[in-house]
Amino acid sequence: MNLKSKNNVETNKYELVLEVSAEEFNEAILKVYKKEVKKMNIPGFRKGKAPRAFVEKYYGEQVFFEAAVDSLYRTMVNEAIEKSELKVISMNDFKIDEIGKETGVTATLTVITKPEVEIKGYKGLEVAKEPVVVTDGEVDTEIDRVRERNSRMVPVEDRAAENGDIVTIDFDGYVDEKQFDGGKAERYDLTLGANQFIPGFEEQVIGHSIGEEFDANVTFPEEYHADELRGKDAVFKIKLHEIKKKELPELDDEFVKDVSEFDTLDEYKEDIKKGLLEKKEQSANGDIENQIVDKLCEQLEAEIPHEMVHNEVHDMMDQFSYRLQSQGLDLDTYLKYTNMTKDDMHEQYEGQAERQVKIRLALEKIAVTEEITATDEELDAEYEKLAKAYEMPLDNVKNMVSSDMVSADIVNQKVMDFIKDNAKITEAVKEEPKEESEEESAKKTNAKKAETEKNEGDTLKTKKKASSAKKTVKITQGQEEEKTED
Repeated sequence: MNLKSKNNVETNKYELVLEVSAEEFNEAILKVYKKEVKKMNIPGFRKGKAPRAFVEKYYGEQVFFEAAVDSLYRTMVNEAIEKSELKVISMNDFKIDEIGKETGVTATLTVITKPEVEIKGYKGLEVAKEPVVVTDGEVDTEIDRVRERNSRMVPVEDRAAENGDIVTIDFDGYVDEKQFDGGKAERYDLTLGANQFIPGFEEQVIGHSIGEEFDANVTFPEEYHADELRGKDAVFKIKLHEIKKKELPELDDEFVKDVSEFDTLDEYKEDIKKGLLEKKEQSANGDIENQIVDKLCEQLEAEIPHEMVHNEVHDMMDQFSYRLQSQGLDLDTYLKYTNMTKDDMHEQYEGQAERQVKIRLALEKIAVTEEITATDEELDAEYEKLAKAYEMPLDNVKNMVSSDMVSADIVNQKVMDFIKDNAKITEAVKEEPKEESEEESAKKTNAKKAETEKNEGDTLKTKKKASSAKKTVKITQGQEEEKTED
């Protein structure tokens, strides 16, 4: 096989003309004949016993041409690309120009190549680092979270319901003296003050005691999701069965011993502060890398083929599909719950994919310019890390993950470290929060309420329906988590 010519027809697009000799082509035809003749019935011969000359006379001389070319295709293409010395990212077209037993095969392969890249000014990039400070209030907030996780619900019998209590109620809703769909439930647990129900409902439960039966008069908001209930006055008949309140553990040394390896509250606070500082430091460094990536993307000079972005989108979608499978879901189910199509998802990923392509090209170019490579020791260490992370034998990991991929990851990180080491990092000036007017504050509050109602859906469903809704919400959150990671 021979690469006859290499022609640059457009930016990042080449036509490779390749040849297969008559001898090679006829050898391929013979192999195909021996395989296919077993299935053929030729008059005058037993099935599978007809000589090649009779088969070609009966069906035509070119009967085996297509299968012969198919059998040669992979080798033809691979050898052509290798001999062209092009960095091919995708193949667009393959067409036969000439074919025959006497002439062999001449074909044209159209390929898309990786673009030429220029990037300047990557040394001395100016980036701002967020101040890494942990306040006593942040430490207290973290401790409060731990206390919340270790809280317990205790029954209340000596007083009426208060804001923050969890009450167990029956309710039955009426509009124009008629029950409406989703307006009835029994022994429903409601947290007062959580704004789970429409405005005014929870406030009218406050002040009532166990065993009381009473009405709550409310008006559905004009922007309510159910058209038939918008702006309607409603009456809910309510019976209060139980009142419970959350009891937090005392914040003392005994609590610290129960939830940590420390003996005193001061030691526990110091450890929490240290952990928060580490998280903020990681976050600040991550933000620096994001700033660097943004600046590198801006300074990259390259005509990026659409095919590169397209391939990256498909890789991202495949990775997301794999993560869904690990959670017991599949992509089709996810798309059904989110009312999306694969085309919608493709479009959603395009911007992110283009950014990924740009930064990869930038890092590769800088690695070549600065002669940054991965050593054998670094490669071995990374394989060891992967084997430990996935709890797999080292040889298995090496078989599953190519050394080129691991090496590329190492080099990219070394390039990023190189750029950070040469960057001009200043401390970001933290802006004081702007004081809001009462009108602005009210607008934000109303917008938040509207968004809550929109996301919650019909909060007056039974527990069974509410549970089903939560499962749906959990599924749809996957997309957002994917964006954040990438």
